[in-house]
Amino acid sequence: MPRPPLPPFTAESAAQKARLAEDAWNTRDPARVALGYTLDSIWRNRAEFIQGREGIEAFLTRKWNRELDYRLIKEVWTFRDNRIAVRFAYEWHDDSGNWFRSYGNENWEFDDDGLMRRRIASINDLPIKDGERKYHWPLGRRPDDHPSLSDLGL
Repeated sequence: MPRPPLPPFTAESAAQKARLAEDAWNTRDPARVALGYTLDSIWRNRAEFIQGREGIEAFLTRKWNRELDYRLIKEVWTFRDNRIAVRFAYEWHDDSGNWFRSYGNENWEFDDDGLMRRRIASINDLPIKDGERKYHWPLGRRPDDHPSLSDLGL
């Protein structure tokens, strides 16, 4: 089933695709997120290599069991044809209450139906104090009026 917007991407459709991905990830629902990827999608996430929707769903389940109160913002860096590069930052805490902001870049490649067939992510974690947090919206979708990564100076 097609997942618009479809490639080739424009500035507008690439931004829309990034926002849709952000919205899905902010649900913290592994099954829902996995539907945006091809059945044989290939990922590199940090030093972990994942393949297929089942692997993606298992990975995200582990991730969100460890990364609590997860909130994410994505921003398009560049795009061309069926590829989009985004930068992102997300905030989360562990089960001991230690907060982190994780920064990274993702390279995405889509099939003709708009499903992501390749995701390559590089991510770094920065310990932060509770008072340094910048993401305070209720869990779920980031409000439309919330500042972007660029607006926040991230």
